Order: sequence, then C-alpha cells, then structure tokens
Amino acid sequence: MAFRDVNARRHIGLQQLSSLALAGRTLLGPMKSCKFIVDESTNQSTLICSAVRLIESLDLTSAAGQLLNETIQAQNKEFKTGMSTLLFLVGAWSNAVLECLQQNVPVSAVVSVMSEGLRSCCERVQCLQIPIHDVKKELCSSCVRPNAFKSKSYPTEHDDLLNPQILLYVQKDISAPEEVIPVNSCSCQGDDCNFNKCLLSPLDGSGSVASLVKPVGDKSTSVLSGNGATASSCNKQKLTHSRYFSTLGKSHFSREQDNFEGDHSGQSADPYECYGLGHLAMTLSHGNQTSTKLLQSIAAYQQGRAECSGSSQLNLAEIVTCCLLGLPESYSCVSPGFVTLVSPEQATVIKYFEDKPLRILLMDGDLTEQYRHLGFNRPCNVRTVSEHPSLQESRAGNLWLSSMLDILIHFEVSLVLVKGSVCENLMEKCIANTILVIGSVARDVLCAFGEVTSAQPVTYLTQLNASCVGSGARAELWKASDGRAVDLGELVPVRIKVRGIPLLTAVLTTTVASKMQLVEDQFWTLVYRLHNALKDEKVFLGGGAVELLCLSHIWMLAEQPLQPANTNAVREFHSQWLAASATEYKSVVLQALASGWNQYLSAVMCNAAKAASELEACTSVDHHLKKAANYGSTSAYILKEFRRGDLLGGASGPFADHREGLKVYDNVTAKIEAWRRALDLVLLVLQSDVEIITGPKRNQLLSSDVSSEFMFL
Repeated sequence: MAFRDVNARRHIGLQQLSSLALAGRTLLGPMKSCKFIVDESTNQSTLICSAVRLIESLDLTSAAGQLLNETIQAQNKEFKTGMSTLLFLVGAWSNAVLECLQQNVPVSAVVSVMSEGLRSCCERVQCLQIPIHDVKKELCSSCVRPNAFKSKSYPTEHDDLLNPQILLYVQKDISAPEEVIPVNSCSCQGDDCNFNKCLLSPLDGSGSVASLVKPVGDKSTSVLSGNGATASSCNKQKLTHSRYFSTLGKSHFSREQDNFEGDHSGQSADPYECYGLGHLAMTLSHGNQTSTKLLQSIAAYQQGRAECSGSSQLNLAEIVTCCLLGLPESYSCVSPGFVTLVSPEQATVIKYFEDKPLRILLMDGDLTEQYRHLGFNRPCNVRTVSEHPSLQESRAGNLWLSSMLDILIHFEVSLVLVKGSVCENLMEKCIANTILVIGSVARDVLCAFGEVTSAQPVTYLTQLNASCVGSGARAELWKASDGRAVDLGELVPVRIKVRGIPLLTAVLTTTVASKMQLVEDQFWTLVYRLHNALKDEKVFLGGGAVELLCLSHIWMLAEQPLQPANTNAVREFHSQWLAASATEYKSVVLQALASGWNQYLSAVMCNAAKAASELEACTSVDHHLKKAANYGSTSAYILKEFRRGDLLGGASGPFADHREGLKVYDNVTAKIEAWRRALDLVLLVLQSDVEIITGPKRNQLLSSDVSSEFMFL
C-alpha cells in the first residue's frame, strides 16, 4: 500500500457514497415512497421506508459503504430520526466535493471551507429554534385539536358509550352524532379505568360525553360540551350555571379534569398544558396519522400519572410494542399492561388462569441448562471423557428439567417472565403443569412488573426463594376493539397486567406481512421525535425552513468579496499558502456546499408533489431566496411565510386539510447532528481517497521517477 496525492478522478469512495445515497432519495420528506428490497438468494422481499432498513438490506462490501452504515447506525442509536436526511446529504455533498476536485480545488481548501461553512450554518439557524413552551402556547391558541386527523378507516360506535365494557375511545366529533375512535382494547378493571379516565370520562348519567379534542371544521372555541355549556380551550374557568358542572356538587368528569390539568394545589403549572403533549406530537408526526393517535393516548396517560407537571417527560421505559399480523390497521390501539404473542398451547394455560391472581417470577437471563451469567469463569484444566455422551447428556438433561420444575412447583409460581430464551423441553413440562413461561421479555418490562409485584429478578432458578416471587399479576387473552379474542393461528396475543403498573403496550396491526416492520419503525420514530423535542426543550421550524435559511446564508457568504488571509487563518493552517488557498477557493467550495441544500429542498418538494420536476422545485427555491433578499431579513421572511403556511408550496398530503392551524416542527439536536455526521463522513472518505492508492505494484513504483514521493507500509 502506498500514499500520495492522486488525481480527482480516482476518488472511488466518494462515487460509491453518491451511488448508495441515490437509492434513498425517495425516502426524504413526509411523503415517502416505500421500496421493496428483494433477496436474490431466497426471492423473499421486505418493504422499507427508512434509511436504516435500506442500508441494512444492502450488501455493502466496500469500505465506504461500511462507513456509511456505521454512521447511519450511530444516528439511529442516538436519536432514532434524521437518518434519511443524513443519507441524502452524504450523496449530495459527495457530488459537491467531486465537482470541486474537478475544478482543481485543493483538498485542504475543500475540507476547511466546508467545515467552516457548516459551522456557520449551525450558528445561523439558532434564530429558528422555538422553545417548547412557546410552541404549546401557539398550538393551544390555534383552532387545531390533537385529534385533527380524521381517519375513516377506524370503526365507529354510536351506542353504549357509558358501558364499562366499551373500551377507551377518543371522541371524534362534538356537534354531530357521536362518532368515536377506539384506541384501547382492554376491559375496565382496576388501573385500566384510570387509563380510560385520562382521555374520556362519562358525565353523571346524562348520556353526554365531554371531549378533550375538537374536530376540524368546528370553528367554535369550546372544549367541554354539554347542553350549551362551553369553556375556553385555554382559559380554564369553572362553570357554575350548568346542570352538569357545579361548584357545589362536582361531576366525576370535572374532578378528573381538575386533576388532569392541575398540580397538587389545583393550579396548572403551565397555563398552556391544555392538551398536554397531543398537539406537539401531531406537529412532529410529519403525516404519520395512525402513530400519532397512539402516541397522543400514551402521552395523555403518562401526563395524567404525572399530574400534568410542566416538566413532565415522555417515559420511554414504560412503552413497548406488540406487532399483530393479520388484523387491519384500524385495530391498532394502546393497552395498559404487557401484550405479547404466545403459542396456542400457552394460550390454553392463560384461559385456565383468567380472573385468577398469579404468583410471578422474573428471570434476568436465559432459562436453559447451558446458560451462565456474564463474567462466569468455567473451571480450568477439567476434561470429561465418557463412552456414551449422548445417553449421559440425556440423563443429565432430564435431571435438570425435573429439578427446575420442582422448584417452580414448590414456590407455587404460575407465571415466569424470562429476559432471554427458554428451553423448549422445560416449556412443555411447564405447560403440562399449568405454569406459563414467556421468553424474550425486555428488561424494562421486567423492571415494571418488579416494581408493582415486589418480585425480584433472579439469574438462576436455584437462587429462588420466597421473597423473590411476586404476586397480583393477571393474564388474559387480548381482545380487539370489538371485544372478541383474536386467534392468529400460530400465535395468540395475550395481555399480562397488574394493578398500578405504568406499562403501556402499543398494539400495531397490519394485514401485509412485509409492512409490519415498517409500521413499527414509524411508531418508534414518532415516539423518539417527541422524546427528543422534550429533551431539547426546543424545536426547529419545519417544512424546509431551516434548510432554506442555510441555503440563503451560504450564498451570502459565497458572494462576499475575497479578503486576504488573516492571522487566525494562518495559525490554523500552519502555512501562509494553505490559508491563502482556502481564501481563494472559498466561493467555489461554498457554492458546492449550497448545492447540497438546494438538492435537499428540491427532493423534498418533488417527493411531496409540491413540484412536478426538479427544475420546477429549484425555480421555486430561487424565487423564495430572491423574495427573502428583497424582504431585508431572510429569517424574518421565513418566519412570516411559515406562519402563513405558504413556505415552499404550503401544506400537502395529510396536512392539506389543516393548513391554517397545523404547523410542522423538527428536532434540533437530531437534525444538526445528521448534518455534521454527513459532512464528517464525506470529508473522511475524501481524505482517505487522497492518501491511499491501490493498483500499482511495488516494483513498478520503485522503478518510476516519482518513487521518492511514496512511503510503503
């Protein structure tokens, strides 16, 4: 291997990055186009709609492809969002760097100017960061309600809304005949009733229903409806002249509202917490309607438990998912407790256990004979020799199975939740003795059950004692929104609950097998968007506002007249020539950097059908840049257009019906880190291509006239 500067046309790594990123162009923006990934060896296919699944599905053999995969996985691990932006910018900036090299721009100038340009952009866009409190204030005063999405795919009910067997509903319309959307599928027992009350509570036997949401098209400002009694959505005044709401005898719903919206003193810590996190989730959803409904229910429940304190965060440890293949997507809902899939044989045990309290055991590891905890040291210098190993192993295995089963029976354990895998033979013996064992349970689920049942996790069954076994758990077959149990053939959904457990399961359903992973990914993406926004305590203006400001800022820097290299630049590059080179090529490199933002905005507009072609999209972007320049302040112009909902073509797709009230926001840290990671990867591959030559043989190089320029390893 040899090192030297090579011709710009030899930058294979950048060309590979550009080709890989081109495959994810349609994954950008809210109106993504899904792709089918086909395995040539098995002819099996899967449906993907994210950069993470795309890169995971591709056969990446090149070094540049491996670096791209690691970069996207790092972004996904930390933020769970921004990967499509990262992938697109990697391709756009790889092409931009190649154009600079074709114009004989020195690599040092490309690296320094692009890095400085992105740093300047990150500082410039800080003016488009909006604090979460201000977002809640604006959303609360708008006419859009958390349930503004109207989906006709959900089943509706018009009768028996006060029946406790009718599970959690969110009312969809106030003035029209009652049309509701099911978002839960559990019976109203114990703590489940509290879950229901957070979103919907009946009035005192009147048959009317008070709703926390408001349909699109209803121009009134009422939130609580009942025979003409209205209340402002933000001004929480108590009603004293209603037969349903009275200060002398408060209804059940009134008490729940006071508790839901206030703190211990009855006063709201944040006057703009009227609708909790539901509004914010909708603005961050980017068109994902089904996941938005589920997340709104989860956020409302968690806020109810936290008494709606202004500093409440979304607790990810209390959220799990269960994917059910074979049911329509309208059956997706949120259920308190832990919903999982078991075999039909295990389901028979659950039928036997229904309505019976269970003694529960938690295992922090595998329930197998060969399992040993991390850090276990096996005996050294021990060698076993036997003439009939299969027979001996069979006898030893039977002895282990019998001893483990005896331990469970001795402590009267009915339910075992195992973090890892479970021995199949032991599973069969447990089923025969009406003991339910469920494997592959997440650690957060074990912790949630441990807190409310007093069960203590053990690593091996031999460690079990009476104090490690918890009590109070219940198991039942999971029921759909129509109240019927679901049998999916090979697997049966069941629900395990305990009174007071904060755990919530988002039950995700679809009838298309290749779409199941996509539905789950979309749900978690929205969950982490909301989590990141609350963690940052601020959001970016969405809809391309931030990228448009970056593009305008870069063009402004590129048009600045050339200035002699200053002292700081000379100190940074350790050379007067390098500093002068960076200054000379500054305009060319910045224009190349700006082309990445331009391509990004054009791709988003084309994917969202706001432009018929890339040329039309670029023309629209240039039009906005000129109007911003004439306006005097680019950031002020962008903010004005954003509030009007007319930035880069206005609303489209799922947001078209809510153009006046709905705003779109983005995460701050996740977006900026996606930019930085994209540019860092491009510059890393650039410098690697510069230093590494592959192809010429050692003897040929040694005999050449330029052999002194190489250093051989």
